[in-house]
Amino acid sequence: KKKTNKFTRYHSDRFMCVPESWRRPKGIDSCTRRKKSGKRRLVSVGYGTNKKNRYMRPNNFYTFLVHNVDELEALMMQNRRYAAEIAHSVSVAKRQTIIERAEQLDILVTNPNARLRTEE
Repeated sequence: KKKTNKFTRYHSDRFMCVPESWRRPKGIDSCTRRKKSGKRRLVSVGYGTNKKNRYMRPNNFYTFLVHNVDELEALMMQNRRYAAEIAHSVSVAKRQTIIERAEQLDILVTNPNARLRTEE
């Protein structure tokens, strides 16, 4: 997977009130919009990710959102390509059963420690 560029907003480094989140420059004299050399790059479709590697995590797994144990069973034959991610709305009790079953099926869980607290 190739290195992704972080496109920052024009003048975000100059003014504190301009956040870094990308917005297209629209000024009539903007050197960035006119693509002058030496200025920052504009976002374009050419920077897109290869279709084969899109949505792939750095550990070469794709994520699959799991709400219960039955959905985890669907990953049984794909445990070398897909990793399970437990949904936000799942309770602590069901989380523990999902994690135990994932260990039996040798499925990677991306967020096994979420919402699990040690007793104080």
